[in-house]
Amino acid sequence: MGAIEETHSGEPPFDEPFEIEITDSIDLHAFRPKEVRAVVEAYLQEARARGFKFVRIIHGKGVGVQREIVRKVLGETDFVKGFKSGDEFSGGWGATIAELRYGP
Repeated sequence: MGAIEETHSGEPPFDEPFEIEITDSIDLHAFRPKEVRAVVEAYLQEARARGFKFVRIIHGKGVGVQREIVRKVLGETDFVKGFKSGDEFSGGWGATIAELRYGP
């Protein structure tokens, strides 16, 4: 038995916030759909603070619910210069690449 176990309901065992390493890519598969908006908003702020010009947000292909949430947040974020689906080497339509704007 490992130190971290899922509960019988399938819910993640984490009740408290936890820190994740901020890189130029984030995989949203580890988060519940209701958390996606807040996670993406916080991630974008941190990625910008670290000076990333481009970030990759992996939302999966599925039926597109998470992709729609991600792209809505990107469209509402004033420092996002633009975004598009990943190319064949960066996740295709299961990921979105965003360019962050700096300066005035």
